[in-house]
Amino acid sequence: MVTNILWFDQIGMADLPQVGGKNASLGEMISNLAELGVRVPGGFATTADAYRRFLAHDGLRERIRDAIAGLDADDVTRLALVGTEIRGWIIEHPLPGDLERDIRDAYDQLVAKDAEPDRVTWAVRSSATAEDLPDASFAGQQETFLNIGGIENVLTAIRSVYASLYNDRAIAYRVHHGFDHDEVALSAGVQRMVRSDIGSSGVMFTIDTESGFDDAVFVTSSYGLGEAVVQGAVNPDEFYVSKPALRAGRPAILKRSVGEKAIAMRYTDSREAGASTAFVDVPVADRPLFSITDTELTELARHALVIEEHYGRPMDIEWGKDGVDGRLYILQARPETVVSRASSTVMRRFRLQEKGPVAVEGRAIGQRIGAGPVRVLRDATQMSEFQTGDVLVADMTDPDWEPIMKRASAIVTNRGGRTCHAAIIARELGIPAVVGTGGATRVLTDGQPVTVSCAEGDTGVVYEGILPFAEEETALDSMPEAPVKIMMNVGTPDQAFSFSRLPHRGVGLARLEFIINRQIGIHPRALLEHDALPDDLRRQVDARIAAYPSPRDYFVQRVAEGVSMLAAAFAPEPVIVRMSDFKSNEYANLIGGERYEPHEENPMIGYRGASRYISPDFRECFEMECEALKFVRDEMGFTNVQVMVPFVRTVAEGQAVVELLAENGLRRGENGLKVVMMCEVPTNALLADDYLEHFDGFSIGSNDMTQLTLGLDRDSALVADTFDERDPAVLKLLSMAIEACRRQGKYVGICGQGPSDHPELAEWLVEQGIESVSLNPDTVVETWLRLARLQSVEA
Repeated sequence: MVTNILWFDQIGMADLPQVGGKNASLGEMISNLAELGVRVPGGFATTADAYRRFLAHDGLRERIRDAIAGLDADDVTRLALVGTEIRGWIIEHPLPGDLERDIRDAYDQLVAKDAEPDRVTWAVRSSATAEDLPDASFAGQQETFLNIGGIENVLTAIRSVYASLYNDRAIAYRVHHGFDHDEVALSAGVQRMVRSDIGSSGVMFTIDTESGFDDAVFVTSSYGLGEAVVQGAVNPDEFYVSKPALRAGRPAILKRSVGEKAIAMRYTDSREAGASTAFVDVPVADRPLFSITDTELTELARHALVIEEHYGRPMDIEWGKDGVDGRLYILQARPETVVSRASSTVMRRFRLQEKGPVAVEGRAIGQRIGAGPVRVLRDATQMSEFQTGDVLVADMTDPDWEPIMKRASAIVTNRGGRTCHAAIIARELGIPAVVGTGGATRVLTDGQPVTVSCAEGDTGVVYEGILPFAEEETALDSMPEAPVKIMMNVGTPDQAFSFSRLPHRGVGLARLEFIINRQIGIHPRALLEHDALPDDLRRQVDARIAAYPSPRDYFVQRVAEGVSMLAAAFAPEPVIVRMSDFKSNEYANLIGGERYEPHEENPMIGYRGASRYISPDFRECFEMECEALKFVRDEMGFTNVQVMVPFVRTVAEGQAVVELLAENGLRRGENGLKVVMMCEVPTNALLADDYLEHFDGFSIGSNDMTQLTLGLDRDSALVADTFDERDPAVLKLLSMAIEACRRQGKYVGICGQGPSDHPELAEWLVEQGIESVSLNPDTVVETWLRLARLQSVEA
């Protein structure tokens, strides 16, 4: 006897052949993870056997087989005609009598058990029997219908779910991947709706979807139903949460990014499939706020950890917050199928060899570069116009676009975040995508040659013109032993996870001013004196800080986010964070900066570094930096963060800064803290022993050391030819500094530009006994191999 219905609490992954990946996973979590706090709404699933009997009734399967025989899936016009015809047949086809009776009985039981039988509505979800497997990605190809009420509407939705197995994109996917149409069956899941229409929802991954970094949970969130995030109709909030910090019970949020969230998917008054939801505008005042709290974010990430540990692999999870009961629910969980299968021993990097005018920017997907002529498509009816190698530009994409997406050299959309359909498909196909640009369809024109770069961090850039680029491969499992610790100079946290895949011994220079410039953009005194700002300036500031509790919290939390991203990416190796080293002209460029910064004829040797920290006008600003680093080290547990003090002119100045750090909870030796000094002023090398009484070592800054030794302005083109870190006078000072550190048994490294530009300088430093060389990421592999060869020759 055929079983038509299975309840979620009766099934698990062993039942996948009968209920498909999605429904099997729901049952698996209900049965195994409820006691661990993971809430999954209940329901039932129709079986694959029931679906096959439905198709066998009155010869429907044979009609479908004849219609699809010999179909060229690349002929998008013919594909659309055949798909529409088959779906019409299925929707009009009656369910077998016993199947309909079983669905009605199960529905009655669900409604009777519900606390709100007159108001409850249901999600009717598709679950293909080959869906959500580690080596297949059918997710999103079939339909899901939300907010369905009443048994007649549920029955119609189930037939529509069945029909969606013959959507154009599903037919094309099976053809292109060699799946037999008859071997894939469908189960319809009927699941209680979570009222996220008046709450929030999103998607989370237990692995970074771009770099493959697996020690963080990536979470997206937006107002309303999660389908808006999946479709790419909305630019959601984005977050990273540290897994090690979560497991240790510590504060774990690494990054918060506010999305535009201009629209939300809400319920309508209808309960019929296709008419039960609609997009509405989000109130302007709610858009700059986060759509979930830190507490909710942390709970979600904990659920993600539990789910990942149960399945033993990286997972892709959909979640919803019920706006009525305030609880968080898991709605789906499937294996992540792209980045987790990428090679862990070979690193591929794309590098743009020159840049051009920027046309549009958005979120980068795929860490690759592509180029070609623009093809702007307004809807799926224009797909036949698309040519292989075109750059697909659209407002947003949905699964109907898949037949042409695989032929694109790149994809660019107005809307969407890193978990939307366009992003997921781009990763699967291995092509770059820039999503959430806001206006690509308006700015770019048909035939316009462009280069799409997703190889420059979180921001994806569409450049005008066809630009040259290179692809590099590094065999990570065959790197030879280097004679010195190779560290990296990492300017921004956006690329930390990707750079951490390079061979490394940590970060020798993380510039705090880069974090302040990119993630804060406001002068710290303008935040401290927020209430006294002129109205127009205060409105500018308020627009940026709206999602944070206070102006001071905005600064401290944003700095902590940037530093913790770096610390998490490179742990357990050291991350040496240089306190802010803006010059006065650079600080003046921040919002409100002109109110507080002096005009200096030569800012390079003016109000900067240690002297700024201890001055009455800046001390409170510096203390906010200290508070952020103390939080990252002592609260989040990233004790691999070390502190570096730049541009120290006198021993007394250095001593004063070290004392100020200690007053603000950053005391040398406590919790393993090391405080390193930038050795970049000639006096630092000349009086090295005196400075080292107050510091745990030196990090040589070759740029400033060279300009101050040779008496030139490195920003002046008039004397640029004279600038050379290899000058004998500079080398003499560097040798003195290295010798002093070695004599005292203290750390000595170099983080200046010199070793990145001049490999022979790196060789000389190794000969002098330097402990570490910190390089720009694009020179790490080349210098590593060069130094290793040198060592082997000498041996």
